[in-house]
Amino acid sequence: MSANAPAQPHLLSRLNERSVMRVLQNHGPCSRADVTRRMKTSAPTVSKAVASLLRAGLLEEFDIKENGRGRPAKQLRLANETAQVLGLVIDAAECRIVMAGMDGVLRQDSEVSFETPKTYERFLRETTHHAQRLMQRLDVTTLGLGISIPGLLDYRTERGLLSPNVPMTNGHSPSRDLSEQLGINCIALQETHALCLAERRYGAAQALDDFGMLDISTGLGLGIISSGRLLTGHSGLAGEIGHIPTEEGGRLCGCGARGCLETVASDSALAWFVSQRIGRRIEMSEIVEAVGRGELSIRDELEAVCRKLAFALATVVNLFNPATLFVYGRLFELEDGLFKRICDETRRRSLGPSFADCQLVRARGSKRQGAVAGIIEYLTDSLVPDLPIAAAGVFQDRVSLREHGKARR
Repeated sequence: MSANAPAQPHLLSRLNERSVMRVLQNHGPCSRADVTRRMKTSAPTVSKAVASLLRAGLLEEFDIKENGRGRPAKQLRLANETAQVLGLVIDAAECRIVMAGMDGVLRQDSEVSFETPKTYERFLRETTHHAQRLMQRLDVTTLGLGISIPGLLDYRTERGLLSPNVPMTNGHSPSRDLSEQLGINCIALQETHALCLAERRYGAAQALDDFGMLDISTGLGLGIISSGRLLTGHSGLAGEIGHIPTEEGGRLCGCGARGCLETVASDSALAWFVSQRIGRRIEMSEIVEAVGRGELSIRDELEAVCRKLAFALATVVNLFNPATLFVYGRLFELEDGLFKRICDETRRRSLGPSFADCQLVRARGSKRQGAVAGIIEYLTDSLVPDLPIAAAGVFQDRVSLREHGKARR
């Protein structure tokens, strides 16, 4: 369309619908008059957009009493009683499925977890089984499923390329395969990108256009948001800082190389070191609990991992100069003041001007929230592609739910 060409009515309608969604996402329940005022448009325009969104199941109306008197006033909100979305987190030890309304609020009492299967076929069977059970709620439409997936994810083909910690996803497309199995739209986000989206929508990055996210949980992944856009590289594979070689002849990494940074500077690295010393496998959750009870001392292992983590943080600060760098992991639960100590060590290792211009912050979001945020963003973006983070272009090439999707009850 040329700059002087008239806008298409269909496109204008979609733009208005998306604007209504953004108002409710940013401000919560509103009356039609509130939406009209915030959009700075006409009441008929808002009314038409709202009617379309109500038909699509993305919004719902409810009554409130104004000052306890008179007729109830109609309010609009993102659908959470009549519709739901699902979020799937694939991780090394377990997979988790959660439910949420279109407002993104997780329903904790409905979370399902199961051990991560060794084969992809079994993964599809178990995920389909658990998801279908969550989709059987009466009078509630399931609009889609968001997936947080570890490792290298090619956004062009939606296939996992290399997952050192969950290799059963290699060469497969969980989003496309689960779409076929469940009959709903499913989208996948690389797990660090999911964390970025969670922090942007529900955490401390809601007003930020420039920040980084370092995930130190199972592996070591990096997401960088610059001017509101996610830096993804040619095919979405950027940010694999965990596979920078740092230890010549070091421990074998799941990627096949030795001495990768994630083998010495992550939650899982700490768990491996402690496991080697005590002579049995111990997971990070067990370490946190045992240390909290005073039953386990991990001082040497913790110090070694923290030194390498400070190196990873300094590398990100020096390379990308983020205004804020969020860090996601359980390491900091082990000792009071540990996060501050790591920040101080990072400052000593970083370029002075770069560190002075960067704030290190513990992440508030989670991969579960990221998976849910991903599908909500996709559903909103289906109206008209926009996404402030653009999620690596994940959603732009997907078919719109409202035109081709098959939402099931």
